[in-house]
Amino acid sequence: MGCTTILAGRNATYDGSTMIARNDDGRFDVKKMIVVDPKKQPKHYRSKISHLKIELPENPMRYTATPSVDPKNGIWAANGINEANVGMTATETITSNALVLGADPYVVYKEKKGRQKEEIGGLGEEDLVVLVLPYVHSAREAVLRLGSLLEQYGTYEPNGIAFNDEKECWWLETIGGHHWIAKRVKDDEYVMMPNQFGMDRFDLNDAFGDQKEHLCSADLREFIRDNHLDLNRDGVFNPRYVFGSHSDADHVYNTPRAWFIGRYFNPNTFKWDGENADFTPESDDIPWSMVPEKKITVEDIKYILSSYYQGTPYNPYQKAEDPKKGIYRPIGISRTGVMAVLQIRGYMPDPLKGVEWVCFGANPFNTVVPVYAQAERMPKYLSDVTLDVSTENFYWASRIIGAMADPYFGSMIQHIERYQMSVASKGHKLINEYDRKMMEQNDYSLIEEANEKICAMCKEETLKALNNVLHEASLQMKCGYSRADN
Repeated sequence: MGCTTILAGRNATYDGSTMIARNDDGRFDVKKMIVVDPKKQPKHYRSKISHLKIELPENPMRYTATPSVDPKNGIWAANGINEANVGMTATETITSNALVLGADPYVVYKEKKGRQKEEIGGLGEEDLVVLVLPYVHSAREAVLRLGSLLEQYGTYEPNGIAFNDEKECWWLETIGGHHWIAKRVKDDEYVMMPNQFGMDRFDLNDAFGDQKEHLCSADLREFIRDNHLDLNRDGVFNPRYVFGSHSDADHVYNTPRAWFIGRYFNPNTFKWDGENADFTPESDDIPWSMVPEKKITVEDIKYILSSYYQGTPYNPYQKAEDPKKGIYRPIGISRTGVMAVLQIRGYMPDPLKGVEWVCFGANPFNTVVPVYAQAERMPKYLSDVTLDVSTENFYWASRIIGAMADPYFGSMIQHIERYQMSVASKGHKLINEYDRKMMEQNDYSLIEEANEKICAMCKEETLKALNNVLHEASLQMKCGYSRADN
């Protein structure tokens, strides 16, 4: 599943919060946002895809999630923030190579056929949020819990997982079936992850020593040595060379997205365009993390996760017929199910620390709305989603706007930009108002009221945008005709 993930340390953001965000780019998966009550958290978990059974710990915490509405393939909770204000988004499908998979194959489910016994599979994207998020009190603890599960049960696919708490962001990448590495994001840096193995530096001495910023599976050194995986020279350990992919497909599907992200956040640090560029869309050595030239906002993350190579020859919406038009996979893609920015604000009281900014459908045409994560329920506009199309919820209204706006991009974009600005600015305003109100009154029972008011605003603005987009599309229908008939 193609996704794009951004992580930002607390000194890299506008307000000192940590932020992790991901486009969940499924196959038009119908999604909703809910709060999982601890009483409804399963104690005996069974994966739909791999048939794996796991006994879960007692005393889970409440957490938010954006699961699939249709449960036929499992929960696919995607992302959330728990009661301890730990955020998690899982997963970014990454890449691997033949040497790694030959040494530690994926744990893939196999059906019983004839005399061949059923073989239970490992963990996957379907499972990870449900198995980890309700039981951890910090981002580091989340890494360690997931790492132990991977070592015990294995995985059937390559995945990257982001975690954050009020102080730290961590990124974990799986290696083959049972191995993994994880790295703490530096406080002043952001990370860009476009569907390939990402880390380009890792301190094994720290991972097997103080473990301040690096963690990994217990036998990783022996695994690398015994299977001749280290392709590095001159004593520099680059895990991207060791565990990652080296394919032509990366150059059209993955690295162009990293190029555009770096170009946006660090336009002057490197030369990104033209002759003698430091990095091109097909460069294999684009850094995994950098210090941004300015502090990062929620709107920056929304913009970059909605992007389609604006201002470059690769923009699929440009009018000019350029041979480079549309040749690279955009970040904001049509099939996105949900995107969430998980913001943990360490400067706020515990009930107000976690804010989840969520949107559904194709990001170039949708808008992002904030809700307080420490709620006991989510407004129906986010949670009451069915498999049938309806304008009464945010998911389907967003999908409809995107599908109608895309064919008429030039005439639609002004409506979309006004819609996005209106919801974002009013969302900030309401968060600011309720932050002050709840702190002044020392009454955090107003969280549900705040979320309802924010979603009512969002629904009103979304219906306005839907009206505008429908009218504009109607004017451009091919069955229109002009012969003094209007």
